[in-house]
Amino acid sequence: MSTDGVLTRATLGWTTSENFTSLCPNGSKWVWEGLGECAQDARDMASVYLGLLSILCFLVSSFPQYYNSWKSGNMDQALSIWFLLLWLGGDSCNLIGSFLADQLPLQQYTAIYYVAADLIMLSMYTYYKLKNKASQGRTRLLVVGVSCFLCFATSLTQLPDVGPHKEIISSGFRSRSLLSTSSTSSITPFTTKEIIGFCIGSVSSVLYLCSRGPQIYTNFKRKSTQGVSYFLFALVILGNTTYGLSVLLKNPDLGQGESSYMIHHVPWLIGSLGTLSLDLIISVQFLMYRNARPRVEVNHDETAPLIRS
Repeated sequence: MSTDGVLTRATLGWTTSENFTSLCPNGSKWVWEGLGECAQDARDMASVYLGLLSILCFLVSSFPQYYNSWKSGNMDQALSIWFLLLWLGGDSCNLIGSFLADQLPLQQYTAIYYVAADLIMLSMYTYYKLKNKASQGRTRLLVVGVSCFLCFATSLTQLPDVGPHKEIISSGFRSRSLLSTSSTSSITPFTTKEIIGFCIGSVSSVLYLCSRGPQIYTNFKRKSTQGVSYFLFALVILGNTTYGLSVLLKNPDLGQGESSYMIHHVPWLIGSLGTLSLDLIISVQFLMYRNARPRVEVNHDETAPLIRS
């Protein structure tokens, strides 16, 4: 059986050079041997090169965010946990669906790396979340201890003029407050295996589209993109664009029409090209908030009472 829109050595079961000559005439031998695809014309070769470029973009897209998170240490504040979880869910469904629906080998290779990169990103988020939470807890404990010590020392001195001490204690409580706010042709019938893969791929597309919403909201709420690497989204935009074009340019299999090929690849096209508009919104946020610092809600009224009636 051949895959959707591509003849491969694995599905045909032959690997000799004689079969390459008979099954893929005028094809590229290195593509046949290295990628298991039959690329016979310029359109097929363009699809292969774009697919390889998309893999390269996704391979390196996470590294700028890794570095940015290591440098800033605020990954748990800059990135939305729902953005990471939905992205991981979409990539996991994409990985399963790409194998069940017999997608192009390039699509399968890319899907495997997606999941690995997401797991690393999620692990870093958890690490900085726990680290910053522990650090804030120790700082709060120190402030409380100092405040209690000053209160105790004040009571021992029994001085009538305790204004300076009260000011010091008030400063301690204010510090705690600061820290706590942070064309028409016949459609090739789907096999049972392809139907399952198509459904999973559709779920992955929905998760991809939904993943951008929480991050857009997080950027809007903070009025800042500090801690988020723009190169992450820029490379993802480039990767999704080349990935979608790679699928669109690939010639359908013999006996399969263009419309049939497109229908079999709809979920993956939506998942890649459909997120571009949302990624462009995030790009606009980078421009809007490029000089802004994260918004921190604090009380700037120095004369406000510590305990409100």
